[in-house]
Amino acid sequence: MTNAPIAARRSQLRTHHGDVFDDPYEWMREKESPELISHLDAENAHTDAMTAHLEPLREQIFQEIKGRVQETDLSVPTRRGDWWYYSRSEEGAQYSIHCRAAAAPDDWTPPVLEPGVPVPGEQILLDGNAEAEGHEFFSLGSFATSDDATRLLWAPDYEGDELYTIKVRDLTTGETLADEIPRTGGGFFTPDGNAIIYTTRDEAWRPDTLWLHRLGTDVADDVKLFHEPDERFWLGAGITRSHRYLVIGVGSSVTSEEYLVDLAGDITAEPRLVWPRTEGVEYSLEHAVVDGEDRLYILHNDNALDFELVSVSAADPRGQRRVVVPHTPGRRLLDADCFRDFAVLAYRSEGLERIGLLDYATDTVEELAFEEPLFSAWPAGNPEWHAPFLRLAYASFVTPSTVYDLDLATRDLVLRKRQPVLGGFEPGSYAQERRWATASDGTRVPISLVWKTSFGSPGDETRPVHLYGYGSYEHSIDPGFSVARLSELDRGVIFAVAHVRGGGEMGRQWYEDGKLLAKKNTFTDFVACAQHLIDSGVTSADRLVAEGGSAGGLLMGAVANLAPEAFAGILASVPFVDPLTSILDPSLPLTVIEWDEWGDPLHGADVYAYMKSYSPYENVREGAAYPRILAMTSINDTRVLYVEPAKWVARLREAGAADVLLKCEMAAGHGGVSGRYNSWKERAFELAWMFDVLGLA
Repeated sequence: MTNAPIAARRSQLRTHHGDVFDDPYEWMREKESPELISHLDAENAHTDAMTAHLEPLREQIFQEIKGRVQETDLSVPTRRGDWWYYSRSEEGAQYSIHCRAAAAPDDWTPPVLEPGVPVPGEQILLDGNAEAEGHEFFSLGSFATSDDATRLLWAPDYEGDELYTIKVRDLTTGETLADEIPRTGGGFFTPDGNAIIYTTRDEAWRPDTLWLHRLGTDVADDVKLFHEPDERFWLGAGITRSHRYLVIGVGSSVTSEEYLVDLAGDITAEPRLVWPRTEGVEYSLEHAVVDGEDRLYILHNDNALDFELVSVSAADPRGQRRVVVPHTPGRRLLDADCFRDFAVLAYRSEGLERIGLLDYATDTVEELAFEEPLFSAWPAGNPEWHAPFLRLAYASFVTPSTVYDLDLATRDLVLRKRQPVLGGFEPGSYAQERRWATASDGTRVPISLVWKTSFGSPGDETRPVHLYGYGSYEHSIDPGFSVARLSELDRGVIFAVAHVRGGGEMGRQWYEDGKLLAKKNTFTDFVACAQHLIDSGVTSADRLVAEGGSAGGLLMGAVANLAPEAFAGILASVPFVDPLTSILDPSLPLTVIEWDEWGDPLHGADVYAYMKSYSPYENVREGAAYPRILAMTSINDTRVLYVEPAKWVARLREAGAADVLLKCEMAAGHGGVSGRYNSWKERAFELAWMFDVLGLA
């Protein structure tokens, strides 16, 4: 047993709108400070000491995860041009190996690849293990081949700061070209394969400029294609599936604008604006050719809260709009993908993802049916403009990740692969269902549950529960399978997801009701879900652990202050627990962009007061009986800086919280450690701590 590190207190006043706040731990923001590094090392040492007794359990959980994974495995090949592209993993290797093999003409049935069996004619494009050699961290950003299949582009990140170095290889000779572009947001080839389009970031880490690099030329001579000066807007780009247009998109959380460059002409020509930006209006476009005419299919929310799909002439996009799929309240249109003969619609209805096929001639949508009541399904890996199959990904809480090909002629779903789960896994041994909690304002909030049936049904007797939540950016936590989660379920833990407001599960209004000056609904919804599980006999407060990460970590910090008595433990990953300090500083990465989500406390006294009233760091309660808390962070995280959980943990200790731990990865970013074995070990660490809290260790 070691004493918890006590952080030095140094008065630092923050004054806004007449409010003066003394922040004694803001000195921790000095990332290069030897004192700060020493403090983080002490926190890690303390966490190691306090969890040392769990090492055998951690190893056991790691071996459970490892033992359920088919370590030598292959993905389902995807056809692009004359090649089948796939990735494979090998036992003992941390990273994927990206490969391809030649495809026979007119053969659209992917070859069945056997793990460990050499693939005839295989060409290794990139071995992630070789790329990662000598680096503590490795993440692969962009990865693409040119349309003529002769060149490879890839972009590694060795720090975790999401700045990628673009590299190019000649696939006919194996030579790595001299064209190396550092510190980018990623990129892709032009259709002719002779140039690269890429983005760079400004000082606030915002992708703001689009560039054209012609292979064989000096990076200093690259052509600036577009620049977005407004600090609230991100910039991105892509090429339509038809290869007709370069699409340049800029957007904030609530407003977007898109431009076209006709690739039949000069790629450096002035981009053509589609619709001018209007505050609060979002849209995205796809290109299709209907009856010989170039059309744009535009998904938008102009006077359509849950979005509608319209078609306009590509030659005159601001002309007459033809409504293709009208706005229907409660049916949230998410995405449209245009192919030569049809479009695929992704939408959300009754809290679940749906997929429909749109007929260009009749504007009718044919919804695809799946058997399970709770599931996720989405289009995946469909690069070709015209193909006889549509690749789909599918999963549920009890069904492992599955790849289907939809036969477009027969509408049959052809099973290509289901994620192997070793160790005797039987899907029928687990069950899932949806329940509803009632929030403080009467709103019904969905809760998804999954459990192992041999322990009985939820509510038969109180059981340990792991309750997960997020609730921001209209991001939905949809049903998905997790191998690591089986280690919980097999010990009798019920896993639950609270689909709180601020997410997108129940449509756009669900999101609107959990952001800005309605943000507290996210927190009270989560507490209501926890209380529902307690009141209905599913669990008890001493058998309930909550988890959330990033903006979900803000949720964790907020509910710890709101209802510490409702939880035995709280796991907060890369938690956004000092939001007011961050959102007040426009110089910090991504801050200005975030004003659409949280509000602008720098210029709005009402926003400042509201955020201060829920900020976890500033609302830690003196002497409150806090649950056990584990905060996970990474020193190179550019989205939620390490300083936020570091300050929060120091403040909790100062207020008398008895058991608060901080674990800081010293070579990682927002997504945590890299490499699958490292990731499994990190999850085993978290689960062992959780089981200890729940009395299962």
